[in-house]
Amino acid sequence: MGLKCGIVGLPNVGKSTLFNALTSAGALAANYPFATKEPNIGMIIVPDERLDQLAALINPRNVLPTNVEILDIAGLIKGASKGEGLGNQFLGNIREVDAILHVVRCFEDDNVVHVDGSVNPVRDKEIIDLELILKDIETVEKRLDKYKKQAKSGNKEDVRAVEHCTALLKHLENSQPARNFDTDDESKAILVEMMLLTDKPILYVCNVDENSFPDGNKLTREFEKAIEGEPAEIILICAGIEADIAALDSVEERKEFLEAMGLVEPGVNRLIRKSYQLLNLVTYFTAGEKEVRAWTITRGTKAPGAAGVIHSDFEKGFIRAEVIHYPDFIHYKSEAQVKEAGKMSVEGKEYTVLDGDIMHFRFNV
Repeated sequence: MGLKCGIVGLPNVGKSTLFNALTSAGALAANYPFATKEPNIGMIIVPDERLDQLAALINPRNVLPTNVEILDIAGLIKGASKGEGLGNQFLGNIREVDAILHVVRCFEDDNVVHVDGSVNPVRDKEIIDLELILKDIETVEKRLDKYKKQAKSGNKEDVRAVEHCTALLKHLENSQPARNFDTDDESKAILVEMMLLTDKPILYVCNVDENSFPDGNKLTREFEKAIEGEPAEIILICAGIEADIAALDSVEERKEFLEAMGLVEPGVNRLIRKSYQLLNLVTYFTAGEKEVRAWTITRGTKAPGAAGVIHSDFEKGFIRAEVIHYPDFIHYKSEAQVKEAGKMSVEGKEYTVLDGDIMHFRFNV
């Protein structure tokens, strides 16, 4: 599907450490494929226990997980909206992504210099917010000028567009991101069209020291308080621990390390799953002796659209979908037994695919 998450933050907050841990975590998830397109783009495996359970029951020749593309975006500094530092490149990269993972530094370390001289995650967040808001103000002002010119003809849609854009501009000028601007269907359509930076879904990643993981510290508590009411989630990660886990060569070594730390799984696994949810994605499976595979679709996708993710011909010539719900497959342990129990349904074009569905498509081209 080509969906991308972008890791953003000020310099020296742990973005690249986290990126490296995320991408190598994906590389070692059993024998799953891993690809890096450029030094700062990686494909990360979405960990999914359901895929492992299906593979254990079916014992296929191949197991293929689904993945999300992740972009490590250069550290931003004050003045980026005016092109300071790598500002223009940074903002251009953010425009390309579908969701933002905003890393904030919540650890003290004299060996890691803070770009602004002291550790203050709330201030750091505000610096980045402001730069993104300033860029969005520019975008909205240009669009507003265009609508004002068009509205002179008296076209009602253009007149309403001027009203929506004026209200949005005021909202941004009050240092509020576009994602918490109240919209109706009409203003939402205008908002989506502008691809505003602050309209993208966001997950705040608080990077803490080893002693503050997983319960947090004074800095994370201050940060949580500062974002109350914002439509965003927070996750705590210790990039140092994640880097140590990622550096281990075998699955067994990682398991031992996690047990010694009292952890069930690496923090990056939670982060990957959260990113997946942030993008409003769900997984369906195809399962047979040859291959058990996870496929990514947007929540709410109908059966033909889900089939099209495999191949466009499947969507064009869609006839029907044979569907098994995941809990039924696990309960009955094979496709044959599911069918015998009458738990496989045959669905048409209007069926909305559910997270975890096991699908078999019938098509004719």
